[in-house]
Parts: sequence; structure tokens; C-alpha cells
Amino acid sequence: MVRSRAETMAETREKLIAAARRTFAAKGFAESAMEDITAEAGLTRGALYHQFGGKKGLLEAVIEQIDAEMTQRLSVISGRAQSTWAALIDELVAYVAMAAEPEIQRIVLLDGPAVLGEPSKWPTQIACVRNTRRHIELLIEQGVVQPVDAEATARLVSAAALGASLWVANAEDPHESSRRVSESLPILLSGLLIRGPQQ
Repeated sequence: MVRSRAETMAETREKLIAAARRTFAAKGFAESAMEDITAEAGLTRGALYHQFGGKKGLLEAVIEQIDAEMTQRLSVISGRAQSTWAALIDELVAYVAMAAEPEIQRIVLLDGPAVLGEPSKWPTQIACVRNTRRHIELLIEQGVVQPVDAEATARLVSAAALGASLWVANAEDPHESSRRVSESLPILLSGLLIRGPQQ
């Protein structure tokens, strides 16, 4: 069966992202040579430039893929929660805990900001703010959270989670730092409550 050009390009893209993801995780962005990535993928440097415009574009694609996987995992965690409040807390705590995972730590939270700039401006972070805002709006409607400015509160909560994740990623002991955040974050956010979290 003859493959279409679109199928071939999609396969090339997938191979390059997979190879880059392994290489970035093992060596870090700065130490990862494009020749190593293309050799592992069995492709040419020209294919990399054609698909991503260079190593920076490839890093963006790798982070986009990892972020999509993180979002899926968080959605499952949120879906298991017994209440909207628990869903919000569980999602935020799990998001910060992921910062201790070596691949996420190195690629998304160490190399990502160094190469791509301020994470709060990334499309994935903007989507996180929107998701948090929806949670807060629903909690206000349910009478669980005080009638705060949902947009401002979502930005504050998201900034706290992102800041905590960057701290965990840069910590000497990421797992211990993550544990400390998991204890402190719910207490911090409890100030939004009208009454205790619903079980």
C-alpha cells in the first residue's frame, strides 16, 4: 500500500519527537546535538529543519506532547474526586508532584523556561488558567467558595502551582519538596472556602 505524503510527514514528525524526547531527557537540551537526534530517528538534519525549523521548535513540540500527557493524567485524577473542591485540590497537588518526575523536571521545567521563556505565557499554562477558572466558577455556584473574582483567583492559584512546580524541579530533593507542597497547598487554598470541603 502506497503511503500518502501526509502520512509520511506525520511518521517523520513522530520519530523526531520520540528521539528528541529521549535525548533531551538523558542529556538536557543544551547538550543534545541535532545530529544525535536525527541519527537516533534514522532521519536527516534537513527533515528536522523542515518539520520544526530547528532544535528549539523541536523542544516546543516535545513539551507540547508531554503537556498533553500531563493533562490527560490530571483529567483522570480529577475525574476520581468526590467533589469539585477535591477535584481542584487533587489536580493542583498532582500537577506539582509531576515536577519531581525526571523527564518533566528536566525537559518541561528546567530546559523549557531557559529556552522558550516565561512558562506562564505558554499556551498550555493559559489553558490551565481557563480550567482553574471553570473550577472556581462552579465552586462559587455550588456555594463552596466565596464569591471571589474567578479570573483573578484562577491566575493566582495557577501562578502558585506553577511557582511551586518550578521550585520542586530545581530543589535538591524534588520528592521532599513536592511532599511539602502537597501539605501546604490545600491549607493555603482553604481560605477560599465558605465551609469545609465536601467529601
